[in-house]
Amino acid sequence: MNFERKNPLTGEVASSAAAMKAADIPAIAARAAAAQPAWGAMGPNARRGVLMKAADALEAKKDAFVEAMMGEIGATAGWAMFNLGLAASMVREAAALTTQINGEVIPSDKPGCLSMALREPVGTILGIAPWNAPIILGVRAIAVPLACGNAVILKASETCPRTHALIVEAFAEAGFPEGVVNVVTNAPEDAPEVVGALIDAPEVKRINFTGSTAVGKIIATRAAQHLKPCLLELGGKAPLVVLEDADLDEAVAAAAFGAFMNQGQICMSTERIIVVEAVADAFAEKFAAKVKAMPVGDPRAGNTPLGAVVDTKTVAHCRSLIDDALAKGAKLLVGGETEQGVLMPAHVVANVTPDMKLFRDESFGPVVGMIRARDTEHAVELANDSEYGLSAAVFTKDIAKGLGVARRIHSGICHVNGATVHDEAQMPFGGVGASGYGRFGGKAGIDSFTELRWITVETQESHYPI
Repeated sequence: MNFERKNPLTGEVASSAAAMKAADIPAIAARAAAAQPAWGAMGPNARRGVLMKAADALEAKKDAFVEAMMGEIGATAGWAMFNLGLAASMVREAAALTTQINGEVIPSDKPGCLSMALREPVGTILGIAPWNAPIILGVRAIAVPLACGNAVILKASETCPRTHALIVEAFAEAGFPEGVVNVVTNAPEDAPEVVGALIDAPEVKRINFTGSTAVGKIIATRAAQHLKPCLLELGGKAPLVVLEDADLDEAVAAAAFGAFMNQGQICMSTERIIVVEAVADAFAEKFAAKVKAMPVGDPRAGNTPLGAVVDTKTVAHCRSLIDDALAKGAKLLVGGETEQGVLMPAHVVANVTPDMKLFRDESFGPVVGMIRARDTEHAVELANDSEYGLSAAVFTKDIAKGLGVARRIHSGICHVNGATVHDEAQMPFGGVGASGYGRFGGKAGIDSFTELRWITVETQESHYPI
């Protein structure tokens, strides 16, 4: 049986994929586990070669990826191409890591004891990827695990099964051994049972998940029953702090990009702009003018910076946050009516305060709140007044001050004079608090996707007390 994903803008069928059930999972997990030892035993340069071919194969599917992302999630062509470019970079970075999976020799107090710390493949790793940046996050779920010698199962999002299947098709064309790279697709109503079966499968040794905090808690709880480690990259409520000496034009540009790239449907999206009172009016005027010049339109036409959001539930959620804020005294600086159900324009809400839902709840849509701070200390206090802690930014011409503020903001990532939305393949990516734990990217990814073992070799006769 198959299930269908419909285009959020037109209602037409965008894709069809196999509706796997929980009963299908044991065979897939067994297949991955059977294939892993040979892949893990391959030399690092052999694994590197296959990964490099996978990056090329991804790029060769450019047109198919753009079509799939436009159809399944209403993405613009620009967002699809950005996804593909960064995803290919992630695969090439993973390829470069194969010879960097290092161990060490540790001095031992026991005479003649050669004591080593070695990193070895875990086995089979489950990667669960979301729809919002589907190529980037689908690839991130499997690339470094593969580089480390593991087999992988990619649990595709029900919202973009074709986009995620294209990733696995590209990897298959690159020459991965049969069974090393696997994909699971399922109908939305079967997701809890399918994911549960994947986590429960004895062959699956670790899980990485990118998605909502609510679902991340469920996955972590299920995995904990089997003592299986998780890497969780969850929600965010990223603050962008504008201090009194900031370059306002730079801050405006970064805030507009961070808040509205991909219609605000990015875990790092700027959700709170915290501006020191002294420059708040000037910033608000410049920011409102910038955002008013960013129209929304049909992503297939390709002539507007904002496209469709993923579904009407997103619109309803964002509207509820805006309405709550306005009812409690906030002011709408920029907004408008949603067209065709999912073409929601950019919204800027000023005078947001901590008692409003918009201050605390992740919108994951094209709306951002502006909050006034008395001074730098108050700005830091407001930035940290959140359960989330993924990305953050601070704008100031005083770099020492900016670094000091960045160190005091509770987040896994913070940028001084840069946007909250910033990702590179080699960087340690992840959050704190309700934004999850563990790190993707670069050498931090090696730590996440290998087992660290202690092995000794005795080189001379030992003496024991009994």
